[in-house]
Amino acid sequence: MAVRIVCIKTDTRPHDNPYVAIDSLEWINERINVKGITERSKLYDWIKNEDGEAYIIDKQGNKTTLIPAVCPEGNKYVKTVYDESEPDYLLGLPECA
Repeated sequence: MAVRIVCIKTDTRPHDNPYVAIDSLEWINERINVKGITERSKLYDWIKNEDGEAYIIDKQGNKTTLIPAVCPEGNKYVKTVYDESEPDYLLGLPECA
């Protein structure tokens, strides 16, 4: 199953890692038209351990798959780039209502 991430809900407190500031992600399964919201660490587990696929569609219509990552403090998160030398489109998604 694959889901498209449409927006993110972030914590208002300052964080050293902007990915860890993401509390949850809103998604849609476009194949069956089901929507949901999943906590950041649960989405990480689903992608890492259950072969789940999550992606975003950028403004040019390109599909970019999310990858699981863990920060040095042990916090699980997802992102679209392997290193921060390129912009991460996940961080550019709108804030969920």
